[in-house]
Amino acid sequence: MSELSQSGGAVLQAIGVCKNYLSGSQKLEVLRGVDLEIAAGESVSITGESGSGKSTLLNLLAGLDAPDAGHIFWGGSPDTGTRRRGAYLGMVFQAFYLVPEIDALNNVLLARRIAGPLDAASRTRARDLLARVGLAERLTHLPSQLSGGERQRVALARAVMNSPKLILADEPTGNLDERSAEGVIELLLSLCADMRTSLILVTHNPTHARKMRRTLAMRDGRLG
Repeated sequence: MSELSQSGGAVLQAIGVCKNYLSGSQKLEVLRGVDLEIAAGESVSITGESGSGKSTLLNLLAGLDAPDAGHIFWGGSPDTGTRRRGAYLGMVFQAFYLVPEIDALNNVLLARRIAGPLDAASRTRARDLLARVGLAERLTHLPSQLSGGERQRVALARAVMNSPKLILADEPTGNLDERSAEGVIELLLSLCADMRTSLILVTHNPTHARKMRRTLAMRDGRLG
């Protein structure tokens, strides 16, 4: 392991991660021994062609799926289970995944409900975060009453609600126009910088990728 690993400074580590899928009788090797290490406060972009394994890797890093081989550690611990996930990391997706029946404020509070009981401080933090992303006047609006850019801003506030160590963002601007996309990326970087939260951004946009401190590319199931 590297000096960072040995010092306990890695927010996330993936070591020799492999993932295969079956297509009929044929085995598809999607990830072939991926190694990745993320330091506290570091921002990293992952680019690659469609089907190269970027989203598969993010699902494994998030503990939503298990690798066929290799190991993933959050803060030096192999515990990547559901109970810990809500407090350790936040996720942002292309499709927003807001609950349509509840307003912006309660969508943000969902992250806190998963991690533990709500209190007055949680409600204050959710309101403050929505103000931080420019939605102070949209607290009681349903997702259907918000634009695509506004929905993604709600999703950003939800992702950082629990002050996670790491944000995983999978094509978060894929459904947005160029202006809204730029605003979302700048907000994402600003929020992570404020909290010294690490960020992994999967994107097809080379301009967005270059805004990260480190850029990586997925090719033939490997990261480099």
